[in-house]
Amino acid sequence: MSHLSVATRQAEERPRVSFEFFPPKNETMDERLWECVRRLEPMQPDFVSVTYGAGGSTRERTHDTVARIASETSLIPAAHLTCVSATKEDVLQTAEDYWEAGVRHIVALRGDSPDGMGAEWKQAPGGFQNVIELIESLRAHRPDLGKVFEVSVACYPEPHPDTRGWEFDLAHLKAKQDAGADRAITQFFFEPDIYFEFLDRARNAGITMPIVPGIMLQPNFNGLKRIAGLCGASVPDWLHKLYEGLDDDADTRDLITANIAAELCHKLADGGVTQFHFYTLNRANLALSTCHLLGLKPATAEAA
Repeated sequence: MSHLSVATRQAEERPRVSFEFFPPKNETMDERLWECVRRLEPMQPDFVSVTYGAGGSTRERTHDTVARIASETSLIPAAHLTCVSATKEDVLQTAEDYWEAGVRHIVALRGDSPDGMGAEWKQAPGGFQNVIELIESLRAHRPDLGKVFEVSVACYPEPHPDTRGWEFDLAHLKAKQDAGADRAITQFFFEPDIYFEFLDRARNAGITMPIVPGIMLQPNFNGLKRIAGLCGASVPDWLHKLYEGLDDDADTRDLITANIAAELCHKLADGGVTQFHFYTLNRANLALSTCHLLGLKPATAEAA
């Protein structure tokens, strides 16, 4: 990519970004998360999301994290909320707790089985049958007080391991939109054509809401392959070759990861994409490096 094309893109509309964090499990991880939050705050993302563990295993930690983001930073937090291992009343109470904490954005998900990714998903006793019911209930929650959450949902540009075929998957995504979803965020991918072909399918199926590409920032290639296998994301041969021989070279892996992510975003931007959602894994350096490669700088730097 030429310096001229980069400069031209920087002069055009500023790309919009959002970041995903996961709640900390211990004090060391807590310090790393909040360092990441503080370092990424000046990037002025549209929002930052906080994940929710399988089986609701991080419910309290997710709530505490988004509540602190809402009260102590200028960031707009979005809390993940799933249908797993809870009654409808419990899930809506969690949504109410988010609202009271100042959270106005929910990432509504079916959620993974409490038995682990890949295990058969089962409706909890008294729980939501699927994410569509969850979205409808969030939209109807406390209408007397005008409490309406912004709702994001997930989508898969490549077939999910539980897929029933493109026709069913797209109809399911359309049903999420019809239930009240504001946007969809994709699972990660590495080839731009995967996103654009999925976008064409979605638009042809009547899905008009924004479909934001999810960009993975995982420098541990073995971990990346494991996650990709669980969610159905393809890992191209060229990616294997780039990480080959770097198991003990974390610094080089970080450089490669940031450049891969930035190059993918540039190719997506060439196709008209202006919004990107980064799966940060609570690693500020990688997210900042990628943003800088996209021509995005912290607000203080831009003001200067």
